[in-house]
Amino acid sequence: MSTIAIAPQARPVRRTTSQVRRPSSQVRLTRRGRLVVLALAFAVVVAAAVWLAAGSAATREGGGSPAIEVVTVAPGETLWGLASDVAATTGDDVRSVMEQIQQLNTLDSSMVYAGQQLRVPTE
Repeated sequence: MSTIAIAPQARPVRRTTSQVRRPSSQVRLTRRGRLVVLALAFAVVVAAAVWLAAGSAATREGGGSPAIEVVTVAPGETLWGLASDVAATTGDDVRSVMEQIQQLNTLDSSMVYAGQQLRVPTE
């Protein structure tokens, strides 16, 4: 008869994360450490915003009164007609005055309606 010898098999060693050795140069942050880093980053952003806002050009002196007059559109009047009247008194170009009126009143087009009140530059 022959003999059979059974050698015990070596089981693979499972390592949990606590047993894994990490290099000592790697930084590990805990939950509280991450929170502290986040708070410091937020503080730096707020400090930068305050520093940038400190250089604003605001003054305590009031600006001059705006040179604007409110005009009610009469039936049959157009924006071009209003702009040409203003341009005649100020000496500006009619197209530039028309653009100023559109910007002052946030108009999308040059269409105006009778009874509509428009802000018109006077200077």
